[in-house]
Amino acid sequence: MRWMRAAGRGLLALVVIMTGYVASGARAGEGAVQGRGPLTLATAGDLTGYLGPLLQGWNRTHPGEKVTLVELPDSADETHAQMTTDLSGGDRGRFDVLNIDVNWTSEFAAAGWIRPLPRDRFPLKSFLRPVVDTATYDGRLYAVPYVTNAGLLLYRKDVLDKEGVPPPRTWAELEHDAKTIAPRYGLGGYAGQFLPYEGLTVNAAEAVYSAGGTILGSEGTRVTVDSAAAREGIGFLARGVREGWIPKQALTYKEEESKQAFQDGRLLFLRNWPYAYAVASAKGSKVAGRIGAVPLPGPDGPGRSVLGGSNLAVNSRARHPDSAARLIAYLTSAPVQRQVLTRGALPPVRAALYEDPALVKRFPYLPTLRAAVVTASPRPKSAHYDQVSLVVQAVVQDALAGRQTPGQAVRRLARELDAIARR
Repeated sequence: MRWMRAAGRGLLALVVIMTGYVASGARAGEGAVQGRGPLTLATAGDLTGYLGPLLQGWNRTHPGEKVTLVELPDSADETHAQMTTDLSGGDRGRFDVLNIDVNWTSEFAAAGWIRPLPRDRFPLKSFLRPVVDTATYDGRLYAVPYVTNAGLLLYRKDVLDKEGVPPPRTWAELEHDAKTIAPRYGLGGYAGQFLPYEGLTVNAAEAVYSAGGTILGSEGTRVTVDSAAAREGIGFLARGVREGWIPKQALTYKEEESKQAFQDGRLLFLRNWPYAYAVASAKGSKVAGRIGAVPLPGPDGPGRSVLGGSNLAVNSRARHPDSAARLIAYLTSAPVQRQVLTRGALPPVRAALYEDPALVKRFPYLPTLRAAVVTASPRPKSAHYDQVSLVVQAVVQDALAGRQTPGQAVRRLARELDAIARR
């Protein structure tokens, strides 16, 4: 998933790859950081091309720890597959430091693939409060937040202004406007990311969370999805497809396809990550200067976004963990975090940047995004998250396609998730 997000999916996941093995004898369980040397950094689909120039600053000042940039596949699912294959191999592998989707932290930590990190080495108190929790597992810090994310509702401001209506705050308002206003302008009503991949897990979780439900509890050992809230959330999306105010074409959308549909002037409303707002507002976009962004709607008011983004983690078998920690500190420093936003259009983890007047003027959605991040919820934590996500995708896709009712889908989801939780 883009965001990756990331939310990004969302989504631009980085992987720092380093050569060699632990020469210092540091024990991963102690979170020790020793050893320096060159690094290789890989990114999953750096669509804005910001990372190469950003890393030039590091390479100029760290000649003995130069970073080589490598790009992994655009898809979060493919990136996950490459990382887990490498990490679970018998030798040290290529990926020694990784920028992982926020929801992979528990899985990688439980498997012993990444090492605990010392909290006092990183400026965690300077970060937005919820993002630090995504980097922990079993009470310990296993990664450092690098980029955060929250879903927003993008809308055609020019169209709603012409109609004299404000952007929707509730599902009922969104549904009404998508049904009645969009057709008058030859637009599709509403879309998200509904292809069966990580993005669908995010969209489904947001619908369930916004209705007041949950999916898993207790680090993935307890299934909580069988609820009226889950039926309401999944039912909202399924009804949209059935009634046509969610175009059937949206069932094929990932982040980029949905962003392009909105940017080309084919949608009234779009759920996406903030990067889509930045790109759709850029020079050359058909809707530049004619769009706005608000929090995701819910049944009775603002809904709840899934917390996206990525965390930087160190392979437990890394040869140069000190260089890895130094690079992580660099990438999370205030000046570089500013560039992550200004060059990459990615939401930084540093809280103070969301109140910077110059940045707010350039990125007017920042206050809305900060509010969305602060109230966002993580995807269900689980040591078997990849399996959890695949089940959610398959079941919700059947509901959206009309092959199961929302009630049937929720009951099936509970059964299949329970089988995973018992492993």
